Amino acid sequence: MASSEPARYGGFSRFELELEFVQCLANPRYLQYLATQKMFEKPDFVAYLGYLQYFKEPQYSKYLHHPGPTLRTLELLQNERFRRDVISPELVNNLMTQSQRNAVPANKD
Repeated sequence: MASSEPARYGGFSRFELELEFVQCLANPRYLQYLATQKMFEKPDFVAYLGYLQYFKEPQYSKYLHHPGPTLRTLELLQNERFRRDVISPELVNNLMTQSQRNAVPANKD
């Protein structure tokens, strides 16, 4: 008898796991870690990043805590040069600086 319940992995649905992973991609230091592990050189992993583009759709993006940075990073990861260059400490520091600037509301004095 087939169950209509979605498969669970460690108690979580596939969507919950993908949501958590996509949100982690907004962290430049995590991107750098993935680059050091050569994850961006693996065709299956790059294809998975392409698959995760479904988070751009409103019915999925509404679940993101920080949709702007998360979706921007997901888009950047579609670029081979970005995936190659994100190992650079300078690029990571620039991304961190941009994130911090975007997180602080502009002073409207």
